[in-house]
Amino acid sequence: MRIVGGHFKGRGLSGPTSPGIRPTSDRLRETIFNVLEHAHGDPVAGARVIDLFAGTGALGLEALSRGAAFAMLVDNGSDARALLRANVETLGLAGVTRIFRRDACKLGDAPGPPFGLAFLDPPYGRDLAGPALASLAGGGWLAPDAVCVVEDAEGAPFGLPDGFVHHEWRVQGDTAVRILRYRAPSL
Repeated sequence: MRIVGGHFKGRGLSGPTSPGIRPTSDRLRETIFNVLEHAHGDPVAGARVIDLFAGTGALGLEALSRGAAFAMLVDNGSDARALLRANVETLGLAGVTRIFRRDACKLGDAPGPPFGLAFLDPPYGRDLAGPALASLAGGGWLAPDAVCVVEDAEGAPFGLPDGFVHHEWRVQGDTAVRILRYRAPSL
């Protein structure tokens, strides 16, 4: 497993030893970032990024490599947080990351400014993406018009919470990737 583009291209990342952590493949990550850059106005450059169900942190760290300003890596598993710490340290990104222990479906109120880009890679087939998106929106974690990238098993149930608009859906192998926009309610 490695960073596939940007400043840290080719740098290796520590992978999981636990079967409970399933990182996004290098190939799929490359596809996601190419689609974001070429079809969605490059929401990565300068962005505040949140990576839910972060696991190894590959999505958030890839975003930093490609010009994001800050990444919050969220996971409530101890094995995942150890991998996150190792990968952040390997890349020397402690100053632009925060590792946050929290259940992605019960985030509560945001501890700082909102995020313009969110990655959600929940355990496949457990219908966690919708509740996690609702938690992001409900806690003020997302900026208006934030881009959200959701990865799940192809064919898995997916309920789109209020406030989100579906922009794109792609399937690669057994994985479905949805690209959404957050339409914050008007005050």
